[in-house]
Amino acid sequence: MSTNVRLMACSPEDVFAVLADGWLFPTWVVGSSRMRDVEKAWPAEGSHLHHSFGSWPAVIDDETTMHEWDPPRHMLIVAKGWPIGEASVQIDVKPRGTGCVVRIIEKAVAGPGKYVPPALLDIGLYVRNVETLRRLAYIAEGKADGK
Repeated sequence: MSTNVRLMACSPEDVFAVLADGWLFPTWVVGSSRMRDVEKAWPAEGSHLHHSFGSWPAVIDDETTMHEWDPPRHMLIVAKGWPIGEASVQIDVKPRGTGCVVRIIEKAVAGPGKYVPPALLDIGLYVRNVETLRRLAYIAEGKADGK
């Protein structure tokens, strides 16, 4: 299980506005390369994002399911990425001063990734999610500034 935290210069509502827009998913999620469809119910619990991951020509179509949606505080999704497996990704946001603190916790829950030694898997997830939070901050802060 990997945990990353980032202070952002925007409100929790700004962060959740980005998370609620399924079409932005490949913009902030490292590894996701394109969106194929966003269910109309997104981000309601049980709804899905249909995306692809990887780089051409090795692009794999898969999906992400919303398990918990409590804006502007908490989101839990399960992202599929077969043949690698599935991961649960929890994002928690708390106000801090004029901005907010965003925490992402990711862990493998199914497939081959679940059997990788945790210390080894966590290194890769940590590095990936440093960039994921950086991208999320760029979008949320930019929208908050009206850019």
